[in-house]
Amino acid sequence: MKRQKMLLLVLAVWMALNMQGQPLPAAAQPARIQLAILLDTSGSMDGLIDQAKSRLWKIVNELATARKNGLAPRLQVALYEYGQDSIPAAAGYLRRIVPLSDDLDRISEQLFKLKTNGGQEFCGLVIQSAVRDLEWSRRNGDLKMIAIAGNEPFSQGAVDYKNSCREAIARGIMVNTIFCGNYQEGLQTGWKSGADLADGQYLAIDANHTPPPITAPQDKEIARLSQEMNQTYLAYGSEGASGKERQKEQDKNAASLSSEVTAQRAAAKAAPQYSNSAWDLVDAKKTGQVKLEEMAEAELPEEMKGLTVKERNEFVSALQGKREALQKKIARLHDERQRFVEDKLKNQSAAGTLDAAIIRALRLQAKAKNFSFDK
Repeated sequence: MKRQKMLLLVLAVWMALNMQGQPLPAAAQPARIQLAILLDTSGSMDGLIDQAKSRLWKIVNELATARKNGLAPRLQVALYEYGQDSIPAAAGYLRRIVPLSDDLDRISEQLFKLKTNGGQEFCGLVIQSAVRDLEWSRRNGDLKMIAIAGNEPFSQGAVDYKNSCREAIARGIMVNTIFCGNYQEGLQTGWKSGADLADGQYLAIDANHTPPPITAPQDKEIARLSQEMNQTYLAYGSEGASGKERQKEQDKNAASLSSEVTAQRAAAKAAPQYSNSAWDLVDAKKTGQVKLEEMAEAELPEEMKGLTVKERNEFVSALQGKREALQKKIARLHDERQRFVEDKLKNQSAAGTLDAAIIRALRLQAKAKNFSFDK
């Protein structure tokens, strides 16, 4: 009997040692939502770019209400531009700006840098590039989708969009097409056909009409709390200074548009999908990316140099606690703001905007993958 117990103990120790460093079982990992946004940046698409800048955070906030297996999903976004004359013809007038990334501030930063310039819009080629070049998840339960927006015939270019869309769906990537113009025109020029081939949604929007922003009573307090929350970020490592500066710049970019966009961004910063573990020590500790006790003195932020291991953990935990309290306040105020806006818009028809199109596709396709939404 003792020999059997000893064998069981040895087996348990062996299993524990061999599990160290191994990834969590798939069921214990948050599901991923991967979204590649392909934007036509030819000369007539200024309105589309403006919508993308102002509506990014609204899309993130929609995803913040998603759950799968009780967990908030991890969001990764990629950004491409196509139809841009300043990009060489040899590259197909397209450019991958950001690969699939959870660095949402970087996506915002690049959106604000986009400029339009007339060119050739090759939808089949840019879809093919996104399908082949990005690191798409191989897990069947993850949501993988492309949203391509533009206003020229879908069939232009040497790469047949039909082949690109079939290749996408063969890898579990749905293609949603957003035509910037009349619904029937998009129908006649192949945009719906592309979506149909890849289990996606076809939608038409007015890229040149963005509904005026709505100012709400909660806006000033939300903006103040957002700035206070910035003080809980602790820059570290080679990306620390640039990451913290990028966060501030995207706050300024949002504020330059309207108090509504500022509020949407603040709410996104309070959501689980907004994580900066590459440069913020609080997020890095929370996600297990770093262990404070293993960090060399030279790796620590100035505020933490000379602290004992116990003091390091207390310092970071205090910042995390303060941040979580601020996030709860922002989330509560944002809910109040949403009710105020909904009341203002209750007699108006839904806007045909880029964010509305992407959110509609996201909800439908996420539910098909067994995601649920709190709202």
